[in-house]
Amino acid sequence: MAHARSWRDYDEQVEQNLSDRRFDLILERLDRIADELAKTNKRLDNDENFLRLTRELATLNESLQALAYAALGQQAPAVRRRRSA
Repeated sequence: MAHARSWRDYDEQVEQNLSDRRFDLILERLDRIADELAKTNKRLDNDENFLRLTRELATLNESLQALAYAALGQQAPAVRRRRSA
């Protein structure tokens, strides 16, 4: 009986070690996923800032063109421009 009990204890210990190892692997994977998510969020923030910057540059370009025509004493050509949101 003692021999059967020791094998059962051994099996439980092995099972527990495997469970602990699986848990550690899952935690490692979750850490990697969290890192990737943080990188993606940072990239998205940069993309949003880039879009704001491009809109500002477009507005600045229009203003500079208007100033250039004003400096020449002419009126800018009447061109309808689509406004993006």
